[in-house]
Amino acid sequence: MYTNTSSRELLMLVPLGLSTTHIYPAFVFGTLTYLIIVFCNLLVLTTIAVSKKLHKPMFILLINLPISDIVGATALFPQLLFSMVTQNRQISHPACVIQALLIHIYGTGNLLILSAMAYDRYIAICCPLRYNAIMTPHNLVRIITLIWFLNISLIVTLIILVARMQVCRTDIVDLYCNNPSLTKLVCEDTMLNNYYGLATIVVLMGGPLLVIAYTYAQILRTCVMNNNNMDARRKAIQTCGTHLVVFLILQINTTFTLIAHRIEGASPSIRRVLGISVLIFPPLLDPIIYGLKITELKENMLMFLRRNVFSTKF
Repeated sequence: MYTNTSSRELLMLVPLGLSTTHIYPAFVFGTLTYLIIVFCNLLVLTTIAVSKKLHKPMFILLINLPISDIVGATALFPQLLFSMVTQNRQISHPACVIQALLIHIYGTGNLLILSAMAYDRYIAICCPLRYNAIMTPHNLVRIITLIWFLNISLIVTLIILVARMQVCRTDIVDLYCNNPSLTKLVCEDTMLNNYYGLATIVVLMGGPLLVIAYTYAQILRTCVMNNNNMDARRKAIQTCGTHLVVFLILQINTTFTLIAHRIEGASPSIRRVLGISVLIFPPLLDPIIYGLKITELKENMLMFLRRNVFSTKF
């Protein structure tokens, strides 16, 4: 729909296409999914925060991941669930901009956090004698600050560039608001936005990909060459394998979603499925994968639940 609108105008998200009989089952399923995501991520976050045994660089970096996952899930689910019940897919332009901002902060934040975790494992496995000298509390604060500063500053700039433009369409092409769908609403020249968007992709996606590729190549090389301690090698490969699985789930989903937006002939249905999966599967699977695969975290999580949940007497 073409209109000469201001940024205060209501926008229309793509219809969910649910029949009357499917609305409430979908609402219940979505609500349960969101609650599971929040509970599991809060469990990981709280366990690391209260367990002194986990106050190590790897877990201090990991604690940023559930924070980012909760941001991403909360940017999507409340608005999606509300629109299911009301059957109203309208959203104001400011709300759409905020949703896009939070969703992009979640996505790029996860990539940067995972690359920092990969660097931590690289130092621990490839340079163990220098680990305590490099991963000091001061340097850890620097790394975490850099992650969030790069993430927020680049994404805020990206969203401001499109939010400042005059909107002349009202139909969002996706199930939720994001930078590509906001860009398609404007009729002004978006060359600057496109160049900045590509530069942001290179920095926030290409950078972590290079860091993870290099660090895990070095870790694999070190583990293969180190035959002295088989148990340490097995534990290192298991921990790094967990990080790699989580990274690939996010990276593959994000990459295909971006490609689908760039290709004019791409199926809208496939693009929407890929787009929604980026916001459901990583936040849902991250705490489960880490909780099951990292023994130290799993033991502390079970201990935390026994002490604070299952010990309640009725």
